[in-house]
Amino acid sequence: MGIMLLRLFIILICSMGGLLIAGELLGTRWAILWGTAGGLMVAILSILIEESVKKVSLRSLCGGALGLIAGFVVAKFLADAFLADLVKGTRLSMAAYLVTYAIPGYIGLRIGLRKGEEFAFRGSPKLPFATENPKILDTSVIIDGRVADICETGFIEGTFVIPQFILHELQHVADSADPIKRTRGKRGLEILHRIQKQVDVDVKIIEQDFPRIKEVDAKLVELAKKMGAKIITNDSNLNKVAELQGVDVLNINQLTNALKPVVLPGEDMSVKVIREGKEPGQGVAYLDDGTMVVVENGLKHMGKNIDVMVTQILQTTAGRMIFAKVGGDAGGGYFYAVNNTVGHSARGKG
Repeated sequence: MGIMLLRLFIILICSMGGLLIAGELLGTRWAILWGTAGGLMVAILSILIEESVKKVSLRSLCGGALGLIAGFVVAKFLADAFLADLVKGTRLSMAAYLVTYAIPGYIGLRIGLRKGEEFAFRGSPKLPFATENPKILDTSVIIDGRVADICETGFIEGTFVIPQFILHELQHVADSADPIKRTRGKRGLEILHRIQKQVDVDVKIIEQDFPRIKEVDAKLVELAKKMGAKIITNDSNLNKVAELQGVDVLNINQLTNALKPVVLPGEDMSVKVIREGKEPGQGVAYLDDGTMVVVENGLKHMGKNIDVMVTQILQTTAGRMIFAKVGGDAGGGYFYAVNNTVGHSARGKG
């Protein structure tokens, strides 16, 4: 609400300023139209620039500014050396100077934006960052999706860091030939878009990678150590490895343990059995977030949607375990859910 009021104030000020300037310069009845339109365009352009800059890290902005200055310095030398006497007093003078300054300035700006992140990562062991307490999202917690719901409540805010190697892993899962993995990958990309649209959360994509480290989990831990960041995950193995190396972890499953369960005994739910389980007669289904569902005597319902009723809930650090019986099945059964079956468990198999 505060941001909208501020933007409306900027639009009003720019429109009034454009009106006064146009009235002073033109002095005609068209001054109101041209001045208001011009001020409105300036305000809209300012808001668009603000939205674009918000997604760029402070390191990239500093690098871009330095690159732009360096480009203008080079352009000044070129202009003094070749244009001072060549186009002086001609009609081409203004155009020649514009081109001479525009090209080096653009090249310098692009190089500065691209190299700003790399320059910052070559510094001290603990990297500076644009905001306090940055948080790195793990693949499994992105696919899980609950982190987006938590952000909407306002309990988590600040800057979320998404390394390029995490995006590549999500893209790899989304392009998998396995329909289940493909659905998970697409869900993860949709969750990222959903988080990016939230006002209180700033999502930054960084290109920092560690080519000598092969495992994605190890890369995440190394990046968190260098940035002084926290890792948000629901992978218990990553949780343990990160804590052993002194990296703070925000585990979504541990947060769930502290809250009332979203599923209560006696509630019904519908699942679709898609493959055979390990035990005789078992069927396996998956929820939208990748949670695995094992249904006793569910094999006979292969390819069908069946109703199960929750009878017992067991919460562990590895995820949620829910027991249920198949609706209308006198023999009973159980519903077994482990939330961290997505993400990291799929690595190397797609």
